[in-house]
Amino acid sequence: MSSRIIPVQPFDYVVFGATGDLTKRKLIPALYHRFKDGQFDENSRIIGVSRSKLSDADFQNAARDAITQFVEKEYQDAAVIERFVNIFSYIINDVSNKAGWGDLKKALRDDPEVVRAFYLAVAPDLFEPIAEQLSKTKVYRRDARVVIEKPLGHDLLSSMEINDGVAKIFEEDQVYRIDHYLGKETVQNLLALRFANTLFEPVWNSAHIDHVQLTVAESVGAGTRGYYDESGALRDMIQNHMLQLLCLVAMEPPASDDANALRDEKLKVLRSLKPITNGDVAKMTVRGQYKGVSSETTSVASFQDELPEEKKGSRTETFVALKAEIENWRWSGVPFYLRTGKRMASRVSEIAIQFKPIPHSIFDHAEGAPKANKLIIRLQPDEGVKLMMMIKDPGPGGMRLREVPLNLSFAQTFSERTPEAYERLLLDVIRGSQTLFMRRDELEAAWKWVDPIREAWERSSEPPQSYVAGTWGPSGSHALIERDGRTWHEDEN
Repeated sequence: MSSRIIPVQPFDYVVFGATGDLTKRKLIPALYHRFKDGQFDENSRIIGVSRSKLSDADFQNAARDAITQFVEKEYQDAAVIERFVNIFSYIINDVSNKAGWGDLKKALRDDPEVVRAFYLAVAPDLFEPIAEQLSKTKVYRRDARVVIEKPLGHDLLSSMEINDGVAKIFEEDQVYRIDHYLGKETVQNLLALRFANTLFEPVWNSAHIDHVQLTVAESVGAGTRGYYDESGALRDMIQNHMLQLLCLVAMEPPASDDANALRDEKLKVLRSLKPITNGDVAKMTVRGQYKGVSSETTSVASFQDELPEEKKGSRTETFVALKAEIENWRWSGVPFYLRTGKRMASRVSEIAIQFKPIPHSIFDHAEGAPKANKLIIRLQPDEGVKLMMMIKDPGPGGMRLREVPLNLSFAQTFSERTPEAYERLLLDVIRGSQTLFMRRDELEAAWKWVDPIREAWERSSEPPQSYVAGTWGPSGSHALIERDGRTWHEDEN
């Protein structure tokens, strides 16, 4: 089975922060794959902008290096790479460099058939100054698009300030707030699973679902990334990625697949989340911080050991677990358990939909009690969908019940390579499709729900709970779900 490649219009993609880690690791490899597959060609241009003193040739060499380092060997084609890097050019510029803005204006084509897009792979405090300079130097066009990366603020107020700054120049329909989780193939398949099949929608409610679990676990640590100590797991993962996943699981069927129809339904979910405030924070949330482990075979530093000396004693959380409730007709009484953390037992992102037990078992004398069905949507690694069901174990000698999976593995079902999230999102910007991007009111609704949790933690004298690197988090996270008579999904594997 092969996918259908739909070419996009020619474009001028301007990447601010062109020498940064994001550009090297994600943007250049993603664009290379789309170029190799024929979704755009030499009629398009990629223009890097940064303060570093590089030439066009230097930037092209950097692109070659990024492909060599971050694209799998089997997809590296020397002839294609040369064609690809030839569409790269570079402009030395920063916000205060007037000459650089003039060079950028000269590099862009005036053709209205050429899509003009700006990717701001820079710190958020530069979003507004860049937008203003684009307008002052007449580089801005009403049909241009701007892509902005997280973190979009550290609370509701700062998020609004950043968005207000961008909104002085760009209209809301021009702004693409990127969340790479929404570009993952399996996340989009969640929409297809729910709304392109009659099988699940009739039972996708509180009458049939016991609870939902969302897990995003990373085996790596925070390392020396300075920003993480300023953000923590609540801001870095819960506020954006995980609440977006929750919305896709919980939202009502949109009227169409139009971007605003879908985002309207996600917004309703965010506004229906029961607030977690004051005394509820201690009961409904757990925050943790990994500690090191040392043995004959391994040695892993603690989060504190990874911090610079002036930040020792930080109470930044590297793990969060919480219980969310949606106060609407469909989900009343169904808890959503979310957890995310660094230095956990394995790298896995998945959604587990736990259905309720059968109302009555006719198999009183069977070996093995019937287990409730479970739908597991694996986002990474080994993307796929698995439905746990009960069957009779083959053979004579009575009724023996056995739980088995109906397993859809993307790797086994689809022979071609699965595109990375950035590949889809970067070209969705060119297509003008905002379906997989966050709207401003969504972002602000998420901050309104998260801020009281963060504020309660800051007021509390309790430090984050410790957990050993390489485990599934602090004991409090297990107590959180076990108080309700449930267990985390991996405990059953």
